[in-house]
Amino acid sequence: MRRLRVRARDSGIAPRADLADNPSMKRIVRSLVLLAMVASCVSVRAQSDADFLAARQAFERGDARRLDALLPTLSGHVLEPYLLAWRFRLGLDAADPAAVRAYLARYGGTPPAEQLRADWLKSLAARGQWPLFGEYYVAGAGDDTEIACHAVHYRRTREGDAALAAAKPLWFTGRSLPDACEALFAALLARGDLSLDDRRARLRLAIETGNGRLVQSIAASSPAPLHVPEAEFVRVDRDPVGALSRGQFAWKQLGGRELALYALDRAARRDVQASRAAWVKWRALLPDADRAYGNARLAFHAARQLVPDANLYFREAGDTPLSEEGHAWRVRAALRGQSWADVRAAVEAMPAQQRDEPAWRYWRARALDALGAKDEARRMLSDLAREYHFYGLLAAEAIGAEVPLVSQPVAPSDAVLAGFGARADVRRAVKLAQLDLRIESAREWAPIVRGFNDEGLLVAAEYARAQGLVDRAINLAERTSARHDFALRYQTPFRAEFEAAAREHDTDVALLFAIARQESRFSPDIVSSAGAQGLMQLMPATARWVAKQLGDASFRPARVTDVDLNTRFGAFYFRHCLERLDNHPALAAAAYNAGPARAQAWRPAASLEGAAWVETIPFNETRDYVKKVLANAMFYTRTLGKPTVPLTTRLAIVTPRSPAAGAIAAN
Repeated sequence: MRRLRVRARDSGIAPRADLADNPSMKRIVRSLVLLAMVASCVSVRAQSDADFLAARQAFERGDARRLDALLPTLSGHVLEPYLLAWRFRLGLDAADPAAVRAYLARYGGTPPAEQLRADWLKSLAARGQWPLFGEYYVAGAGDDTEIACHAVHYRRTREGDAALAAAKPLWFTGRSLPDACEALFAALLARGDLSLDDRRARLRLAIETGNGRLVQSIAASSPAPLHVPEAEFVRVDRDPVGALSRGQFAWKQLGGRELALYALDRAARRDVQASRAAWVKWRALLPDADRAYGNARLAFHAARQLVPDANLYFREAGDTPLSEEGHAWRVRAALRGQSWADVRAAVEAMPAQQRDEPAWRYWRARALDALGAKDEARRMLSDLAREYHFYGLLAAEAIGAEVPLVSQPVAPSDAVLAGFGARADVRRAVKLAQLDLRIESAREWAPIVRGFNDEGLLVAAEYARAQGLVDRAINLAERTSARHDFALRYQTPFRAEFEAAAREHDTDVALLFAIARQESRFSPDIVSSAGAQGLMQLMPATARWVAKQLGDASFRPARVTDVDLNTRFGAFYFRHCLERLDNHPALAAAAYNAGPARAQAWRPAASLEGAAWVETIPFNETRDYVKKVLANAMFYTRTLGKPTVPLTTRLAIVTPRSPAAGAIAAN
């Protein structure tokens, strides 16, 4: 750091002889000199951070020369582990193993070090340096499938083909895997360790994933009777519905039947009704198990497309095995079909772990209650009502209770907070957030709080709040299991702006806070990957449209993240969604996330209770979003001291779209 010599004239104070001996004047001069020195340090630190961002850009461009030029200026920077890892990663194949070893020994466990370890292992494997690979490989570390396959190759150099058994579980996926894995699969196939049934199982997983390329690869490389030439798939892909309607498949051959099922799945993704008509013509030609599987695939796509008869289609599938996603949509189809017997059966058919998720516990309890098993239902709902989420709130209302908001905040001393903040990993996490590298910051926080008890999480949340990291404070406070601090979970920054926006546009301020909490975690400058900006995550086109509706001639795109403008425009847009969707909060929340046209399209054919409608929203993101926004609003209502509106009242009944309703604008 360069030194700055500050002279009296630089401070703006003339060193007059009659003031030089004045003690007060001396204190003022000393203060001004100190301020100048602090300003100098801040400037150098800012330059250091600017150099760090320039180094990151150099790394992303693969510019090793530029990165090398910047490294000396960043020696000792709090994010130095990232800089050193980037330099290694730009030349891994030529890296000195001793230097990598030293780096990992010093920084092991940090996100940049673990990313470097992963890249280093892949580099070593690509060069066949298996002894070194074994030195750096940590069994079970991370979820990198490619490294898992490299590890089997390493074991094979030591144990022979017996090591291949570890690769077999990796086969059963509908995803395409790296070449390192496919080489292992080729060895397993050559040894006869993957049967025809194993090939068929992966082929169907690929069908369900929509991975046509993998389906073709498996079928084309399989022996008879599963073999299907690639040209047959090309024919189906050209017109799946037409191919299914014509039914020109080798129905008596295994490969022909799998091709027909592939055509059914492809066709149903496009047009369930036409696919259903074609399928019914030909399905009797398949064995029972294959016919049930086809019925299930058709039902799955019908449920996701909100076809009213989807529940009837699932009944035709019988007890054919389903994926977790398939089980979930079977319940949702039953909810849309308003059949409590089918809801109960569908939940009880789920694997135990899935069945224990809050959503399915709630809907099973509701089904039991509707079917007369009221005592069992009440016990389940009572247990669920102690949990702080959408289903806990619904369960509490179902039994006439209230989810208790009992806060037990911690009051960490300044010394405790300072000690926590002095940790190198915490300093990195904070610095990354300050540089708007939010994803990297979140990765740093994960190992910091791993294994923390509730008190530790709340201390970390308090520290994050003190640093202005509202988003991180909320996320940490949300992780507690028994001791909670709801003031940390449901913070109300920018309260004056939100309340003003709510008054101006006659909108529930609790809902505005709920939306902002879900959209941005109250980070005013955040920009999503899609381009949405600010607290209320407004898309530029939406902001321009709102400005036009409000007659705001002063609007400029650069102002979108201004807190006052962003909250006002967000409130106006949410009010717009409400007015066009029967003033229904659930529909409006869905519209805010996915657009009003989609929210309209998702309305049921027959009136449906709001909770069931939310459960059947086709987009996973939007479904989760609406649940969280409505639950947030309930908690904010209590935090803000507003009159409570029951969640079931907010959800109400969702009715079919009026035939007289005209098309509405995408905005």
